[in-house]
Amino acid sequence: MSQVATLVLSLVLTALVALPAPPAGAQTSAGELTVSFHVTLAPAWLDPSTAPPQITPFGVLYAIHDALVRPLPGQKMGPSLAESWTESPDGLTYEFKLRRGLKFHNGDPVTSDDVRFSFERYQGAAAKELKTHVRQVDAVDPLTVRFHLREPWPDFMTFYGTTATAAGIVLPRKYYEQVGAEGFRQKPVGAGPFKFVAQRAGVDITLEAFPGYWRHAPHIKRLTLNSVPDSTTRLTMLKSGQTDYALFLDGPEAEAVKRDSRYTLADTRHASIFWIEFPEQWDPKSPWHDKRMRQAVNFALDRKATNEAACLGFCPPAGVIVPRVMDFALQVEPPAYDPQRAKLLLADAGYPNGIDAGELVPIPPFFTMGEAVVNYLNAVGIRVIMRQMERATFYTAWREKKLRPLFITGVGNSGNAASRVQEFIFSKGTYAYGGYPDIDDLFEQQARERDTRKREALLHRIQQLTIDRVMFAPIMDFRALMGIGPRVTEHTITSIHNSPFPSYEDMRIKD
Repeated sequence: MSQVATLVLSLVLTALVALPAPPAGAQTSAGELTVSFHVTLAPAWLDPSTAPPQITPFGVLYAIHDALVRPLPGQKMGPSLAESWTESPDGLTYEFKLRRGLKFHNGDPVTSDDVRFSFERYQGAAAKELKTHVRQVDAVDPLTVRFHLREPWPDFMTFYGTTATAAGIVLPRKYYEQVGAEGFRQKPVGAGPFKFVAQRAGVDITLEAFPGYWRHAPHIKRLTLNSVPDSTTRLTMLKSGQTDYALFLDGPEAEAVKRDSRYTLADTRHASIFWIEFPEQWDPKSPWHDKRMRQAVNFALDRKATNEAACLGFCPPAGVIVPRVMDFALQVEPPAYDPQRAKLLLADAGYPNGIDAGELVPIPPFFTMGEAVVNYLNAVGIRVIMRQMERATFYTAWREKKLRPLFITGVGNSGNAASRVQEFIFSKGTYAYGGYPDIDDLFEQQARERDTRKREALLHRIQQLTIDRVMFAPIMDFRALMGIGPRVTEHTITSIHNSPFPSYEDMRIKD
């Protein structure tokens, strides 16, 4: 071999040795995949700091961001950015140890200071509850963070480590302070499986695999999240190959997928439920202050037939607004379908000829269910007209207590019965129109109770009181119906506990 050839070979070998070793379990990301959502994807969902008590934003958040602890495939609440955590014997201190070598998408290290910053600026669902209970957060060292509670709170991990809130998601402090809240929403940086590439507000979000993700690099190289609110359009896109996932299909479109062997119809097991709200039940001047009126609504609903029409029979009729898959949920039968009894109750309440009850707004885009409810109410003499509303407008109106006299809503975030009571039954809940002092007392008792059986009894009592007082008209536990295209070999829709969304890094398509 010549001296020149020897020198070249030596330089090549030196360069190869100098290359960084690939992380354990490294793999190559390849291919493109498109997921079409049933709602308009809001730029606000790119920033977990203001996440509402809904599951839908997590379909975006967990693609880009990661949390200390969260639901993971095979784990109800698994260590994610934190490799471990401990609770002190007195229940007053929680300590988290971060994994070594974690990086945000911009290359900044993930540190305990980022954890503290993210928690302290969090303003989303249950923020008041979290700040009330958490006295102090200490960044002990770069990889250790310690939460100090004012008193034992058995639900700290439920509110911090599940989709009950987004408080556990960690943001890069340095970058966030550099660009500000609006700049972050326009170009977010996270520590999740995919990094942000671009967005067209209200149209789509384009992401690219982050090879340094701690679990493993995603199998898919490029991921596009589309806003396609119309169910028929999502089905058309699925069948034409324009999308690989058509999420949250309405009954007729789901039936079309089910009949075609080329496609897969997946039903979720997440903690979602629909119910009718009676926001005027606390107003003595309103007809809905009369318990008999609210009972009439409950007996007017044929929940089984509504399930068949809107959900192909996958959505179990509900008797309480805490989904049966949640911890501490009261397992009860739904009210019977009894239209004659509904009419008698209306007559007893002073409306023998029925009542003009105005507009009823169903949560978008579940209008097949809304139409069914409207028809059943009209049939017994509760005359309502369905009014459709854009989703963001609906949630704003709900939060600002502007939806009246009846409306249909639904929630799918995780947690347990206590996290649902906190937002919708407790009188100080963000979305509660009112409440009852004895229920508030029971809620505050269970929040301090560390004995699991005693907590369950208190939470069951709260749920039973909502039934006895007819605070709501539960409709059905929701099992989202997802259409999946033929390119997808592993859709991972049911991989994550109580989530309707895929485990994005684990999705696979045909080579």
